[in-house]
Parts: sequence; C-alpha cells; structure tokens
Amino acid sequence: MWDFSIGRAIGLMVGTAPFVLFRVIVYFAISAAFVVVTGTGAGVGYGVGMFGDDDFQASSTAWGAFAGFGLTAGVIFFLRDYILYIVKAGHIAVMVELLEGREIPGGQGQIDYARGIVTERFGQASALFALDQLIKGVVGAITGLIQGILTIFPIPGLERIMGVVRAYLRLAVGLVDEVILAHAIRTRADNPWKSAQEALVLYAQNARPMLINAAWLTLITWGLAFVIFLVMLAPAAGVVYLLPGKATAGMLVFAVLFAWAVKAAVIEPFALACLLQVYFKETEGEVPNPDWQAKLENASTKFRKLGERAMQWVGGRAGGSRAADGKAADGQGAPGGTV
Repeated sequence: MWDFSIGRAIGLMVGTAPFVLFRVIVYFAISAAFVVVTGTGAGVGYGVGMFGDDDFQASSTAWGAFAGFGLTAGVIFFLRDYILYIVKAGHIAVMVELLEGREIPGGQGQIDYARGIVTERFGQASALFALDQLIKGVVGAITGLIQGILTIFPIPGLERIMGVVRAYLRLAVGLVDEVILAHAIRTRADNPWKSAQEALVLYAQNARPMLINAAWLTLITWGLAFVIFLVMLAPAAGVVYLLPGKATAGMLVFAVLFAWAVKAAVIEPFALACLLQVYFKETEGEVPNPDWQAKLENASTKFRKLGERAMQWVGGRAGGSRAADGKAADGQGAPGGTV
C-alpha cells in the first residue's frame, strides 16, 4: 500500500519532540499575531466608525480587520527565509540524524545542534532560501514532465481529468523541497547546490514510488487537517465573539488559521518523516542518471541555475583570498564560505 512506516515516523516525532514543541510555539505565535493584530485593526476601525452611521461603522471595522491581517501577513512574508532556516531546516537535520542512527541531544540543545548542522551545510539563511526557491522551481518542472508523459497515453476523457491531476500533483509535491534539502544533510555535502541537483535527478528517477506514497500522505494529511478545522471552529467562534461589530465570516478565517498552525507544526513534519523514509530507501546506492539530468537541464532554467550556483560556490571556496589560493595550490584546501 505504502512504503513508509507510520510507527517509525511517530518515533521520529517523539525523538525530535523539542523541535516539535518549537514548531508549535512558532506557528501558534504566528496565528496569535494574526488574531491580535487583526482584532486590533478591527477595534480601531470600529472606533473610527462611531463617527458615522451603522453601515460606515461596519465597513470601517472590516477594513481595519483587513489592514491588520494584511500587515501581519506582510511581516511573516519577510520572515519566511528565517522560518525556513531555523524551524524547517533544523527539524530536517535532526530527523536525518535519527534516521541515520546517530545520537542527538535533547531539550534546547537539540535546537542548537540542528542550527549548527544547517549553518555548516547551507551557510546563511538567505542562501538557503534562494536554494529552496530554485528547488521548488525544478520540482515544478518535474511535475510538468510527468503531466506530459500522462498525456501520451490514450486515456478516454484525459483532458477533463487533467485539472484534477494537476491539483493533486501540486499537493503531492508540497514537501519535496524539504526532502531534497535532507539529501545534502544526509550525504554531508560540501556543496549544497550540487547536492540539490543530484537529489532532484534522483527524485525524478524515482518519481513513481515517490508520488504513490505522496498520494497516500496527501489523503492522510488533508483529512487530518479537515478534522482539525472542524474542531477549531469552536475556539474561532470564541475569538470572533470578542471582536467588535459583526464578523461572523471571520470565524471561518480563524478556524482555517488555527488548523494551518496545527498542520504546519505537527502534521507536516509527520508527513516529512514518512517521505524521508521513502526517498532514502528508493535512492539508496543510486547515482544520478545522465538521461534524466539532460531532461531537467532542457526543461528547467532553474535546474541550470543550480549548476551555475554550484560552480560559484566552489569558486568562492577556492578563490576567496590569496591566502586561500596559496593553500589550495599547496593541496591544503580552501576555507569554507557562504553564498
């Protein structure tokens, strides 16, 4: 049915409990920020609306809430690379260590330990974010290649179902970028850009088992998310009740927000723990296929960009200074650097 062990995934969650708790704190803090700032904006709008009639008050309250929500969303948007660097990549690092049978510290030490691994492999947060964006672009190209292959087969009514297929593929590849980052950590790669290229080719070679398992995980994760959404309707209704004016529609927004926080903090790392098992199992002992490498180079400019950045990373490490050049010439190697 599927190639991952739910028990082992739960074991990884238990083993990385400090990071799970850290994710809960981060994502629920984001949700709380949305609620507080949106509520404040609604309150300010409600106060301004007191200078007009009821329609004006309702309108100003709504605009105040929208402004607060948009302001919070903007701040989170600018912090997204640091969330990826500290929260997601760090959790990936300790999961990989456990899957490889290595000992990791507990408590706060686990978070510091993971940050050290991420810094060593990827350098600065901005470099990791740029790498992640390129990876997502290449994953999209792989998805496009798979869709193209499907259209070759003479399946009746394929045109009508391709929309559903595309929607599914977008959901199914949601965590693939994190799996690709895990490859660099697992292989102790000195060049994360080159490692990402190799990992993407390996993913393309094993797209069929990866997508089959992703299909099951998509059903599981979104099913759980829907249940959580229903459960969160009650606390969301309580939040909306405290807001000024009529904001019944906000109940659905806050329920979605709370459900998203649970999904991002708990459900997504569980799904990632499952996908890592599948990817490591399927790619064990494999080397990138030149045919697939050529296909990706032809299909994706971002894949070619990864190659260019890989060369720049190597150049930066070897040519950072005259002293570094001298050491490299002497066969001593060059000090590490960041992009």
